[in-house]
Amino acid sequence: MATIVEKILQMHSPQKVRAGEIVWIELDIITAREFGGPNVVKHLKKHFSGNYVAKKESTFFTFDLSVPAKTLKYALAQDICRKFAKENGIKVFDINQGIGTHVLIDKGVVKPGMTAVGTDSHYNILGAVGVFGQGMGDKDIAFAFKTGKTWFEVPASMKVIVEGNYSWPTVARDLTFAVMRELGPAGALGKAIEYEGNAISNLSMDGRVTLASQTTEMGGIIGFLPMDEKLRKFYEEKGVNFKPITADKDAEYVDEIHIDVNKLEPLMAAPPNPCNVHPVSEFEGMEIDGAFIGSCTNGRYEDLVAAAKVLKGKKVKVPLTITPTTREVWLRIIQEGIWEIFADAGAVLTNPGCGGCAEGMAGLIGDEIFLSTTNRNYPGKQGPGKLYLVSPVIAAASAVEGKVAIPTS
Repeated sequence: MATIVEKILQMHSPQKVRAGEIVWIELDIITAREFGGPNVVKHLKKHFSGNYVAKKESTFFTFDLSVPAKTLKYALAQDICRKFAKENGIKVFDINQGIGTHVLIDKGVVKPGMTAVGTDSHYNILGAVGVFGQGMGDKDIAFAFKTGKTWFEVPASMKVIVEGNYSWPTVARDLTFAVMRELGPAGALGKAIEYEGNAISNLSMDGRVTLASQTTEMGGIIGFLPMDEKLRKFYEEKGVNFKPITADKDAEYVDEIHIDVNKLEPLMAAPPNPCNVHPVSEFEGMEIDGAFIGSCTNGRYEDLVAAAKVLKGKKVKVPLTITPTTREVWLRIIQEGIWEIFADAGAVLTNPGCGGCAEGMAGLIGDEIFLSTTNRNYPGKQGPGKLYLVSPVIAAASAVEGKVAIPTS
């Protein structure tokens, strides 16, 4: 009678795991970013002594918010983390690697069935690859560093079944917007989502990461994508084997949502929140001041290829900044000539990292109208302007036109 989340947690807990119970779980992966990392170090030294890290081989620092450090605050934060890592024999994924959760995925550090925690509110993006990933506060992560475990209330589960087919310029981000429009900011509150349906199975791995990345904005604890043949091949290429985890046929769910995407058109989220979803056609022709493509939601290889198809042979009329998620993606777009397409179009390509989400790593906006592929558009997120969330396809096409546009070819 177990759901996916119950099965994973049961594999890591000596207690009986069922929805609503509080259980202790062993952790496979523990990380801290440069935002939060110094406080983790502070709490460890204040409250503990002796060996600060229980699982040195699977505890890491990941730098992705300000890479390289753009302020003294971040420079000092990274310095504190590096020194602690050296003193305690743990690895740092430094400023050249990219977004921490994506680094864990791309390097095969995490695999299906694992448990992982870190100082990142989008850590549950790891549900895309069957990992129970959770973002936690500084003190919780400090305790995890010290003990290698944490406690958790087992969430109830719900199903989201997405059926149908759609075609370009509608992409995975638009499917994600459709789910967010249906659930809203609290539709998955405190729950684990299990995604099913042919539209989900058809998603590429990059598309699955996009969908999983917005779980937090719907109030969800974790969103699991299928542990299927597509995922097996993804890990096979990395030399990693895993045993897929599926829910029992008689598992209990508190809700089941069905979404039809057969007639799905390009969507976007208008201020003031990411669930304020509308058809792009409602805003078509609205002048914009700039655009950003990247973040943990839409900075993967497939996203950048989609943007390059729109930008090839064209010039942008407004500033366009593009930030890959990881060093692997960054190197690949350089090797395949995609970087040249961006450069020829007049876009700015940054090193891998969080980009527009990270207090201006890739620049802030003024009192402007801005399109972004990031995951949040709350007031002040990237500056005082108005932030509209879109797919990489719409961001690229709109940057070329200087106004919200839907590409036709």
